[in-house]
Amino acid sequence: MRVLGIETTCDETAAAIVSVERSGESKILSNEVLSQIAAHAAYGGVVPEIAARAHVEAIDRIIARAFASAGLKPGDIDAVAAAAGPGLVGGVMVGLTAGKAIALATGKPFIAVNHLEAHALTARLTDDLAFPYLLLLVSGGHTQLLAVRGVGDYLKLGGTIDDAVGEAFDKIAKMLALPYPGGPSVEREAAKGDPERFDFPRPLQGRANPDFSLSGLKTAVRLVAERIAPLSDNDVADLCASFQAAIVDVMVDRTRAGLRACRDAGITPSTLVVAGGVAANQAIRGGLMRLATEAGLPMVAPPLELCGDNGAMIAWAGLERLRLGLVDDMAAVARPRWPLDALSPKPATAA
Repeated sequence: MRVLGIETTCDETAAAIVSVERSGESKILSNEVLSQIAAHAAYGGVVPEIAARAHVEAIDRIIARAFASAGLKPGDIDAVAAAAGPGLVGGVMVGLTAGKAIALATGKPFIAVNHLEAHALTARLTDDLAFPYLLLLVSGGHTQLLAVRGVGDYLKLGGTIDDAVGEAFDKIAKMLALPYPGGPSVEREAAKGDPERFDFPRPLQGRANPDFSLSGLKTAVRLVAERIAPLSDNDVADLCASFQAAIVDVMVDRTRAGLRACRDAGITPSTLVVAGGVAANQAIRGGLMRLATEAGLPMVAPPLELCGDNGAMIAWAGLERLRLGLVDDMAAVARPRWPLDALSPKPATAA
């Protein structure tokens, strides 16, 4: 079974083909990603109109490369999956339209994939996990704790009440005049700094409800930066290191609360999973690994190339849904917002 996946929700144009062999082994046959970082760097963030135009210019070429890399033709696949949201609606429409066109031309089923579900299920592609598991989903626009009970079956345990963690990294980077994208820039600077120089707050630490709040931490960094300006290179590194240390503590504490909430809901997670673009941050991974060890659970994070937006995760989510007979028609629409826990619940399937 082979599925083409198309991803255009933000600033990566991506296409991939994923298969499940007769043996049950899953394989990424191709995974082509074209980043738009250079196009948006001058603006310090993603410009939706520029992103949408770039997707239009690149989508056909990236899909053709995905087929060529896999050594396949369009008629060789069993279904087409495209991210239908959440995301920048202009970009989503590009990938969605391309996916529908290929499905119509080849007579193959079409699956409209929730981008967040794709992140949520990536660990099953890479590590063949059993349901249920606890997911910390951390990206530029989303910070959530969810119990993943099955394909299409998610219980939201907590989320951010203001900034997402990736958004906080980007804002700190912009504040300190670091290059876009902000997350990797802050992480690089943090590696050179003193994480104990500044004692930043750990918002909501110790609270039973596993929600997140990061705007106060961001404000604390800004106030210190303004107080000690002009900033030296050492100041910037120490600010980044102290900020990142606070973020790690918050992620660990809130995820610990999420584990308790998961079990209070009668769900015994098999694994702690972290996914999304911010899952590439090694300090956050390390903190969560220590928490998982403390909780007696394995921890899984996708390889770095599958943390950011990519076509393989869309193809895999499409394949998971295809195996359950969950396909869509050509009326599927682009959705700027599409909460993961709003998907139609389905019974948890066997791993």
